[in-house]
Amino acid sequence: MSDIREWLLEHKITEVECLVPDITGNARGKIIPAHKFLKENGMKLPESLFFLTVTGDWPDNDDMIDLTDSDMNLKPDADSIRFVPWAKEPTAQIIHDCFNNDDELVDIAPRSVLRRVLNKYKEKGITPVVAPELEFYLVQKNLDEDYPLEPPIGRNGRPETARQCYSIDAVNEFDPLFEEMFDFCDAQNLDVDTLIHESGAAQMEINFDHGDALELADQAFLFKRTVRETALRHDIYATFMAKPMEDEPGSSMHIHQSLLDANGDNIFSNEDGSHSDALYHYIGGLQKYTPACIAFYAPNVNSYRRLVFGDMAPTNLEWGEDNRTVGIRIPRSNAKARRVENRYSGSDANPYLAMAVTLACGLLGMEQKIEPTQKATDDTSEDPYTLPGTLEEALKILETCDDLKDILGKRFVDAYVAIKRKEYETFFRVISSWEREYLLLNV
Repeated sequence: MSDIREWLLEHKITEVECLVPDITGNARGKIIPAHKFLKENGMKLPESLFFLTVTGDWPDNDDMIDLTDSDMNLKPDADSIRFVPWAKEPTAQIIHDCFNNDDELVDIAPRSVLRRVLNKYKEKGITPVVAPELEFYLVQKNLDEDYPLEPPIGRNGRPETARQCYSIDAVNEFDPLFEEMFDFCDAQNLDVDTLIHESGAAQMEINFDHGDALELADQAFLFKRTVRETALRHDIYATFMAKPMEDEPGSSMHIHQSLLDANGDNIFSNEDGSHSDALYHYIGGLQKYTPACIAFYAPNVNSYRRLVFGDMAPTNLEWGEDNRTVGIRIPRSNAKARRVENRYSGSDANPYLAMAVTLACGLLGMEQKIEPTQKATDDTSEDPYTLPGTLEEALKILETCDDLKDILGKRFVDAYVAIKRKEYETFFRVISSWEREYLLLNV
């Protein structure tokens, strides 16, 4: 706490945003004056915030929730302190961890789940290194939820119509927005690397430098917040929905991952530079457990529109080298930089949970010495779809996977299933415009 105190005083901070990432990956918490933050002996929030659905409802299972709505003790992570660069007053943001009254991490907090998996690696003397690639769309402001989204107007006064994949000029249409976005990222020490235009209309991708999994999850969490805020300042929206527009491709969050031993050597490579058994077993774990993890990679009903109908989204459990049609890709690299790219996760996934489960699958694969299937060398995008096709289907697979419950925490998995099942049921009750148009007078 002394380091935080010095930082706040040095930068003359007047307000502090105390952030807690929730199940959706969005920020909950409190905003308090800096002098009160320094006087507080920790803050409290009810544990029930981790049971909120995306619609603000609660799971139907009352046994899942503490009806007394007991408080958690919040402790600031000094490594996460950053400026809020868009605030008018000098403001800091600090991500907090959540503890119970026994001073143990609250097991259903997303940050706790990732810490739990990372501790499993630490016990084995292995350090994961990750790098997410996060896609998003810029869209015109939409004040009517029944009206389809549209690409925003760029500097030339026209929205995009043709596919502009990797176009520099298409990115430059929104130069003022992206210049401010990069300034905000610099002010927060977010290690963003490259910005490219993806194949969708006003669809962008930002790549992060590789690093510690918890730190990169924090950065992805803060980056989403940053882009949304920047877009609003330019009178448009930024959305991380997995499939926001019917005729445009979906948005993903690919996660590159490698593992280092105590000497800092990449365990995915042998001394002669060839693929190691650890790499093959890691891939085998991803293949075996990904169906149970799709509910984390595709956490919303909209997510399955990306997987089932999206361009370049993985449709099966194949793996390959330098092959973007598979879900588990080994990018072309030298032995030291050898890594696995998990291509299943949508941009709407909670980065803490997506990173936790992909690392958990790989660890289970290495512990169980799971052999992968034969490497795919051809285009697999036209192969039969073999992943869960709906959120309900994905949840049924997840709730029966005892191995994932053991590594992620049974209480967390049970709570997650209950929350997402409530969301699915809430969605299923809605009568869509398609049903009114085609069924009202025709059945």
